[in-house]
Amino acid sequence: MIYIYNCYGGTHSSALAAAYHLNKLPKDRLPTKEEILNIDIFNKLRTKDMGRIIYHGNDDDGNKVYTVGRGSSKALVPALKELLTLINEDGTRTDKVIFSNASPTVPLAMTFGGLFSRRLHIDFIGVPLLIKGAQQTYHNIISLVEKTRATARETVKQIEVLENKNLEVNKLF
Repeated sequence: MIYIYNCYGGTHSSALAAAYHLNKLPKDRLPTKEEILNIDIFNKLRTKDMGRIIYHGNDDDGNKVYTVGRGSSKALVPALKELLTLINEDGTRTDKVIFSNASPTVPLAMTFGGLFSRRLHIDFIGVPLLIKGAQQTYHNIISLVEKTRATARETVKQIEVLENKNLEVNKLF
């Protein structure tokens, strides 16, 4: 099975989800600033990295975990789904693929943190906001990953796209 967490830039909420999925972040407490900043791609990707599917490792069950930044495109995930469907129709069977949208977990602090840090290159404002946002939404990240894994176990679909709209968080600081 393949898990692909996606969000706008691919460097914050989807990176948190992949790290949690792979047990690189704690299950019983909020991650520290250092734990968040040590996630391999957290706050490190650039605009040119959008659309790049990044491998993060295999989970405890041997499933591959990836992330992708989709930018403002509403077409990237559907296009990837259609491509995989074409490959399957051709007789080449792929692993089950679960796309999980991490964007609904993003609080306002993380949105502004990403803007200041990634777009405006003002890290002394952006990074503290990103840390605050990551800690603020951490329980939502956990819920998203658990829901994603449960859906993967239950679905009979070869390719499943989870929008996760019901996981929206309080967008206040």
